Amino acid sequence: MTKPVLFFAHLCPDTAPFMAELARLNVEYESVSILESMANLKRFLRLRDQHSVFDAVKANGYAGVPALVVGDEVILDTDQLTLYFSPRG
Repeated sequence: MTKPVLFFAHLCPDTAPFMAELARLNVEYESVSILESMANLKRFLRLRDQHSVFDAVKANGYAGVPALVVGDEVILDTDQLTLYFSPRG
């Protein structure tokens, strides 16, 4: 499995709790700060424009970060993180 990719912006109030949950779940990921460079922003916008999970986010006027890409899936909230990465018994 390839390493998940986290698109984030430190200015977003949802980023810190999302990253804390990733740490709690011991998830390793590639960090992509969308405000760090134009290349990072373009990379995120390509994802956002091509993935339907962002449709509702965009309709409500939100950017869609933080977003964790795991294979073909995109996880946008901490509840989804917990469900996806929690051990299944």
